[in-house]
Amino acid sequence: MLRTARTAPPQRPALDGGRNHPAEKRPHVVIVGAGPGGLASAMLLAHAGARVTLLERRDRPGGRTSSIEAEAGLGDGTRGQFRFDTGPTFFLYPRVLGEIFAAVGRDLMTEVPMTRLDPQYRLEFGSGGRLDATPNVAEMERQIAAINPADAGRFADFLEENRTKLAKFRPILENPFSSWKDLATPTLAKMLPLVRPWLSLDGELKRHFSDPRLRVAFSFQSKYLGMSPFRCPSLFSILSFLEYEHGVWHPTGGCAAVSERMAEIAVELGVELRLDTEVTGLQFQGKKPVAVETDGGAGAGGETLPCDALVINADFGRAMTRLVPDRLRKNWTDAKIDKKKFSCSTYMLYLGIEGVEQELPHHTIYIAEDYEKNLREIETDRVLSDDPSVYVQNACVTDPSLAPAGCSTLYVLAPVTHESPNVDWTRDAPAFRERVLDQVESKFGVKRLRDRIRFEKQITPADWDGGYEIHKGATFNLAHNLTQMLHFRPRNRFEDLDGTYLVGGGTHPGSGLPVIYESARISSRLLAQDYGLPEVPSVKLPVEAPAGASA
Repeated sequence: MLRTARTAPPQRPALDGGRNHPAEKRPHVVIVGAGPGGLASAMLLAHAGARVTLLERRDRPGGRTSSIEAEAGLGDGTRGQFRFDTGPTFFLYPRVLGEIFAAVGRDLMTEVPMTRLDPQYRLEFGSGGRLDATPNVAEMERQIAAINPADAGRFADFLEENRTKLAKFRPILENPFSSWKDLATPTLAKMLPLVRPWLSLDGELKRHFSDPRLRVAFSFQSKYLGMSPFRCPSLFSILSFLEYEHGVWHPTGGCAAVSERMAEIAVELGVELRLDTEVTGLQFQGKKPVAVETDGGAGAGGETLPCDALVINADFGRAMTRLVPDRLRKNWTDAKIDKKKFSCSTYMLYLGIEGVEQELPHHTIYIAEDYEKNLREIETDRVLSDDPSVYVQNACVTDPSLAPAGCSTLYVLAPVTHESPNVDWTRDAPAFRERVLDQVESKFGVKRLRDRIRFEKQITPADWDGGYEIHKGATFNLAHNLTQMLHFRPRNRFEDLDGTYLVGGGTHPGSGLPVIYESARISSRLLAQDYGLPEVPSVKLPVEAPAGASA
């Protein structure tokens, strides 16, 4: 776990703003956390000429975008290997990471082959009906008309409006917001009629679809941000648009394969990657971290690493409250963090089962019959639902390498409240497990599931909090309401400390893999400017789906 901070005299003086260091001395950047943002930052900063040390407390890179691997006994007496993604299970809008790879001279789709899924996923509505989401516009229009004839012909209009919204808003997502002055621009003012910040995401979708099931079909993606579509800002209609326009992709080997290859490339670029190394504290000179204290890694003695700049990719709330003294934080004190709104959490089951589920799509989502009630139970009442919405990934229909022959990996997720006194996971997890397995059998058509389980791992919000060091177990970090976006979010050049930069879901632009990678680009660019490094290359790929991917 991350441990508390202390202030101590620096072991070497900090650079003078980073700009006047001798030409032969490269600034030493220490990155805390080898999640997606930390890995992308390491690649970009090493390529720009910094000396980079990347610290990761776990035994593998990727953070939540890493793998769970286990060998289990099978029914025939043999043993087989199962592999699951820990967190994200699909790749959305690979253009951002593709541009990061291109900036360091690599091609994403060559380094990590991906398959574009069609259908992208299946939606099973508890209130009746099914939708196989596909980028084929004509087929989507047909399915929409079958659900509600009154909404026929609206899908193409939805795509066109959001195509314009993304094109105009993309530059805002690609640049830092250092103060309120960054909001007072003519460009942003012109965006207001298009973004309609006075509407929720559901309210925005009412402009296109009258049927509540269809509105859910184009708004459940707000759960990627850990928010209800009835509270999420209307801007995030671009999330479902990205799926249809740019694809839902499966990297061969799972999303963890992306993190693993990024770690290898970072090392090839000169990054010193230290796994099994826990950050135990920071040393400060004034408000500037000048050294990082670690446990030394793999049971070794403690170590102190001097640093010229610090990049924090650890969970924001946990890193601040454990590593940075409260007195050094003016804008993000413990008391202020405690008052912020955090995302929901997730209850997870990773199941290695005998049998191949050929009839179950790669991604399937069951939407609770009373979806508004389900969301209210998660966000407001903070209790466990009797009819939880559930997501199942059956990746072996696309990538059989993830399980032994004749077996499948089922990744099961139910959105739930973050840590709350209303739920005691030690007490409540067994019954909730049974409820979720009942949903998988009855709503997804998986027969005799319990009899066929050969490997099982469970992660609850308490595990996310205690084992994965996620503040309150809120797996999608700070919520994305209007008062916690843009300059209201912790800033990429962190405002409370000197020489400190943030990447990941807790800073701008927010949660989700594409914007986490974008945060790495923004923060790396700022650090390079501040420390006199060559400019971090800015590569723009074509808007079309990446070349070389299989369809």
